[in-house]
Amino acid sequence: MLREDDFQYALENTRVIRAPEQAIQTFGTTSFRFLLVTELMDEANQVRVRDGRIHAERPAIMTPQHYSKLMLDGFGDEARKFARWLETRAADLKFLRYGFEFRKTDISEEVVHEPKEQVIGRLGEILDARREPMSTIIEGVDDAWEVCLMKFTVEMVQRSAGENLAEWKRRGLL
Repeated sequence: MLREDDFQYALENTRVIRAPEQAIQTFGTTSFRFLLVTELMDEANQVRVRDGRIHAERPAIMTPQHYSKLMLDGFGDEARKFARWLETRAADLKFLRYGFEFRKTDISEEVVHEPKEQVIGRLGEILDARREPMSTIIEGVDDAWEVCLMKFTVEMVQRSAGENLAEWKRRGLL
């Protein structure tokens, strides 16, 4: 079971290596492919690669009291606890004044027996060859991998917020 210290550790040790080229769409569903790379604890040159999709539903304005009630389809209890933890810190997270229904799907994982840097480099080459503009490579923490994935979604909200708000204003919705 993860504790608050685990959440903090995961947040501090999550790094987006390669971000998607586009932001979250203002009036439609957006889907991102993620490759989440984590080192196995106490195992030299063993890396877990999780491959899946994150779907961001159409944005909606949301109050801080609803953070822990986010629809986290496919996420486990630890992710829900993290969402409740975020709610208690809402004053510091002003960029989350609106939210999305996030779903993660099509999750697969593989343990690779190579150094993490080599795995990340190879994944980047694969994405370059496939020309997948809505893909991301994330480096994170194995035990708290869902927290790492949620950090990515929060950063995508932050990255997309200005564009989304401007579009809502242009259309007279705010």
